[in-house]
Amino acid sequence: MKLSAATHTVSKSVTLAVLLLAMASSRSQQRVATPQWRPLYHFTPSRNWTNDPNGLIFLGGKYHLYNQQNPFGNEWGHMSWGHAVSTDLVHWKHLPLALPETIGKDTTWRFSGSAVWDTHNSSGFCQQGPCMVIVYTADQPNLKKESQFVAFSNDSGKTFTNYPGNPVIDLQKKDFRDPSVTWNEQLKLWLMTVALPSEHKVSFYTSPDLKAWTLLSQFGPAGYTGANWECPALMQVPVENRTGEKKWVLCVSAAGGDRGVFEQYFMGNFDGRQFTADEPDTIRPVDFGDCFYAAIPWNDVPGGRMIYLGWLVPGKQATFPWRGQMSIPRDLSARQHSDGWSLLQQPTAIISKRLSKFAGSKKITIRNMVLSGKDRQLIASGETNGNAYWMDAEISITPGTHVGFEAGGTSSPGRGSAVIRTGYDDASHSFYLDKNPSPGTPLRSPGAMRAGAAAADSVIKIKLLFDKSSVEVFFQDGEKVFTVPVYPEKGATGLSVFAEGGKAIIRSLTIWDLSATRQP
Repeated sequence: MKLSAATHTVSKSVTLAVLLLAMASSRSQQRVATPQWRPLYHFTPSRNWTNDPNGLIFLGGKYHLYNQQNPFGNEWGHMSWGHAVSTDLVHWKHLPLALPETIGKDTTWRFSGSAVWDTHNSSGFCQQGPCMVIVYTADQPNLKKESQFVAFSNDSGKTFTNYPGNPVIDLQKKDFRDPSVTWNEQLKLWLMTVALPSEHKVSFYTSPDLKAWTLLSQFGPAGYTGANWECPALMQVPVENRTGEKKWVLCVSAAGGDRGVFEQYFMGNFDGRQFTADEPDTIRPVDFGDCFYAAIPWNDVPGGRMIYLGWLVPGKQATFPWRGQMSIPRDLSARQHSDGWSLLQQPTAIISKRLSKFAGSKKITIRNMVLSGKDRQLIASGETNGNAYWMDAEISITPGTHVGFEAGGTSSPGRGSAVIRTGYDDASHSFYLDKNPSPGTPLRSPGAMRAGAAAADSVIKIKLLFDKSSVEVFFQDGEKVFTVPVYPEKGATGLSVFAEGGKAIIRSLTIWDLSATRQP
């Protein structure tokens, strides 16, 4: 993220309008604590501003999460790397700042990047055994440029020393950022994916030692080019129901255009030199909501699991003493259709398989509930301790049925009484999420965020994750995902279900109350 000297023009990670609104809101409001909106099972910093996740790596039984952080306040600025670790991706231990900014003639802000474990000391940085190496963008506003820096750690990522030979790649460009680095087994080299934002391109570099980098190729322009490209990630994800088969996917974020906060993906192939997209002209959103951004995967997760984490751009409502949060970590996979491929995202099984442990006995279960006509039945209001729960539902419907949920509502279900309305409309074959619907608005609100279904479905699968100030909804095993920030009023904790235009049967529905989850 970059700011110009006087006008604070934004060129990274969030739209100008969103960021300025967030800053103005933070400054104009008194710094009153807002614990009612502090997420319980999503990552937030203990205090101050956060944006992009950085340096995600699994090491020594712990998930390391570095993140863009302002050590001094609740607004964007003074970009440094914060650091936290977890063994279960729910409970996080906050550690001291890992990579602070430097101030002076060569002021350097530590922008986004990645971390690798240099097992065989290819870099020459390791003192005894393997060591952690990070590759990140150094933004130097006085020099009006961004270049790629390397730093290393011999204490398992607690502290870092910058390589004296930095920068390792310098194109003398104002915008050139967000390196994602992995070990490529086919090439037997380190592979970097990095963005040329204003050119709407991604460059691929290789290196034997993380210091000397050779340009392989470039991809783009393609897909959505209405805003600067940044935070690219090239990954191989497992193919659904095909043991051992994988598919290449390239994800790129681009905020600031007509789509607002936006991240897209390209399914394709990487042959060791060039990435080729199957459908380069097709725009495919990673998330159909309005806040998921700058996502990257964890490196070195056992079993080759691809776990993806994004930043949720905050809404205009100020929070204190923190601002910003991460998404639920997501397991990625690929699904093949008769006419192409799609990316699947599910809340990681590392968390979902342990929900009963996190929730204890606080669980609501419903089986074979019939919904017909325009009837609405309240599922949970006052049965949980607040808006921190995880719902998993499977509903069968007849043709033409519109079925869904209203969450963050009052104790009495009613149109417009909730902070979100979400569901499936069989008449238009679309999934949707309507944030802050006005009282009396039609269920098929024209202002809702929508995603078309591949075909009419008779069984609808919905996961709804509500965590104080964010909602994530996963439809059909994660083929369509919506993520939004929300700020419900005190006591607005209701959850209701509705069906109209046909008949619906809730085959199964489980709600895990996660309100007892606490961060250190």
